[in-house]
Amino acid sequence: MRTQFFRFAIAGAIGFLVDAGVLYVALAVGLGPYLGRAVSFLCAAFATWQINRRMTFVVKRTESLWTEWVRYLAAMSVGGACNYGTYVVMLLFLPKVTVAPLIALGVGSIVGMFVNFAFAKWWVFRAQH
Repeated sequence: MRTQFFRFAIAGAIGFLVDAGVLYVALAVGLGPYLGRAVSFLCAAFATWQINRRMTFVVKRTESLWTEWVRYLAAMSVGGACNYGTYVVMLLFLPKVTVAPLIALGVGSIVGMFVNFAFAKWWVFRAQH
C-alpha cells in the first residue's frame, strides 16, 4: 500500500501542475477564481485518472472506460469538495496577491489527497471479478 500511495502522490503532483496551469489560464481568460477552479479540477481529475489507472492501481478491469471514468470523477469529487472548500476558505483569508490562488490550491490539494486515495483504492480501482 505504501508504493501505491507514493505513486498516487506522484500522480497527484502531476495533477496539481495541470490544475494550477489550467487555473491560471482560466483566470487569464476571465473565468474568475471559482469557475476557473471548477474547470481546472476537471482537467486535473482526467490527468490523474489516466496515470492512476495505468501505474498506481493496476487491476483486472471488467467495466467500460466510461464507467470507470464516471466512478473516478465521483470519487475524486468527494476529496475535491474538501479540496475546493479549503481553497475557498484560504482565498477568503489570504492577502489578495498573485500567488494566493496557487497557495490555496496547494493547501486544498493536500487536504483532499487522503480522501481521494481511500476512495480510489477501495471503490474505483478495487479488484474486479
